[in-house]
Amino acid sequence: MLVEERMEEIVRLVESRGSMQIQELIERLGISESTIRRDLNVLDRKGLLTKVHGGAIAIRNSGLHNDSFVEIREDINRDEKNRIARYAASLIKAGDMVYLDSGTTTGHMIDYLTQEHAVFVTNAIMHARKLAARGFQVHLAGGELKPVTEAIVGEEALDFLEKYHFTRGFWGANGVEKTVGFTTPGVREAKVKEYSMKHCSECYVLCDSSKISKISMVKFGSFGDARIITTALKDEEYRRCENVIQVS
Repeated sequence: MLVEERMEEIVRLVESRGSMQIQELIERLGISESTIRRDLNVLDRKGLLTKVHGGAIAIRNSGLHNDSFVEIREDINRDEKNRIARYAASLIKAGDMVYLDSGTTTGHMIDYLTQEHAVFVTNAIMHARKLAARGFQVHLAGGELKPVTEAIVGEEALDFLEKYHFTRGFWGANGVEKTVGFTTPGVREAKVKEYSMKHCSECYVLCDSSKISKISMVKFGSFGDARIITTALKDEEYRRCENVIQVS
């Protein structure tokens, strides 16, 4: 395969999936890791895809219609996510029963937790592992594992959540828009988000500024159902909203 043909195939694969990991591209194309990394650097410079840690995402894929692997999403807007996560973690008080939704920004919260006297419930395997490693009391939802996002979904997860009432909860979203609300790509994951949010007194949606005014495929909550923790916004319409918290 000629270099030009190989690069065209890489772009085609990434665009068809929305995102791909380096190992997947190696297996599909039968080339070395050094070659694929070099190709990704070239394609990134040409503006044909975006190279991120562990793989690549399609330029035209905003992350709103396709879930990307956690390893890939972890590296996108990392600084913004950390600022949001630090602020969100500071909101947890002694005695709280906290729901922690799957997602990279909610996962970053765990690094900033200081309140030892809180109980955590999550549908994310990695979140549960990190919480337990830090000595927190944690309950993990049962059900079907969604490998891409490492989230537990399905009817068993909903049955598990039925017995809880959360004092505070933190969710991720792929899109936040005033008239539509909070959205995400997957139906079953959206159902878990919606259900857990209805069982919570104080709800917070964590999203970097790139998600504001965007719409994904499946709605899991209305705009007024939660406070939104984000970073500096250019859109004055959203900056004026009482439920929008901007962290510096």
